[in-house]
Amino acid sequence: MWFLFALFSTLAWGIADLFYKKSSIRSDRYSHLKIVITVGTVMGLHGIGYMIANGLSFSPYQIIWYLPVSSCYILSMTIGYIGLRYIELSISSPVQNSSGAVTVLLLFIFFNQSLGRLGILAIIIISAGVLGIAILEKRKEEQEIIRFDSRHRFSLLAITLPILYCFIDGLGTFADGIYLDELRLISENDALLAFEFTFFICAFLAFFYHTVIKKRKFNIIEERNKVFAAIFETTGQFFYVFAMAGSAIITVPLVSAYSVVSVILSRIFLKERLTGLQYLIIFFVVIGIVLLGLTREL
Repeated sequence: MWFLFALFSTLAWGIADLFYKKSSIRSDRYSHLKIVITVGTVMGLHGIGYMIANGLSFSPYQIIWYLPVSSCYILSMTIGYIGLRYIELSISSPVQNSSGAVTVLLLFIFFNQSLGRLGILAIIIISAGVLGIAILEKRKEEQEIIRFDSRHRFSLLAITLPILYCFIDGLGTFADGIYLDELRLISENDALLAFEFTFFICAFLAFFYHTVIKKRKFNIIEERNKVFAAIFETTGQFFYVFAMAGSAIITVPLVSAYSVVSVILSRIFLKERLTGLQYLIIFFVVIGIVLLGLTREL
């Protein structure tokens, strides 16, 4: 079942990316805070409902225990929200989700993991595919910028933010693999609730800063795209935790491929186009996902 959970997480996060991009307006310097507020609120409500529905008990100590993982995830996500104001989704998502390669490398270095030739080949295909998409998108965008409007060249910030996301998220996922798979330091339910309640706390702090300190209005009911993003983000997180507990070394590169979903959706709903080479790369990434599924029993 862990493999199916990983696939569900991949799809949900790909859809969430689309709504994140729709929610990120360059002229709104506080758009990232509004997304944090919305996502944290939805996650907090889901955590409460999940705990009650399943009759779970939860110690606030677990929030502190899981904080190294939660903080990496939330920090990288916030950086990603900021970056989407300055860079196209079809570029940022593949770059950010190269974090799977970072995580796998760390797991291989610090733990005695054995994937076999098929698993290694699958990881290479996925990582190369994600990187290939990013390179093609960057070249295409640079050519269009130079040709049509030199005023909108990529700033150093626009390039740096997705890269920062990549490394911080990769570190967080590596820590998650230790907590949930390698050393079993926390249960899946406690990890899920700890992350969601930590995000809920961050949402409260962001709301306080946005409304009290900056004295700006925020009405979550009016933020439809942000709400959809939060719902799909929370859905992806729910499945992700259980997939990581099943097999971190396989789940990491597989879920990283959700950038492929993001690129496809950005073309469909943001009216962008895919080249033949991009379709070819996406095809090979899908092959890599299938090969990952064959390395372990479903």
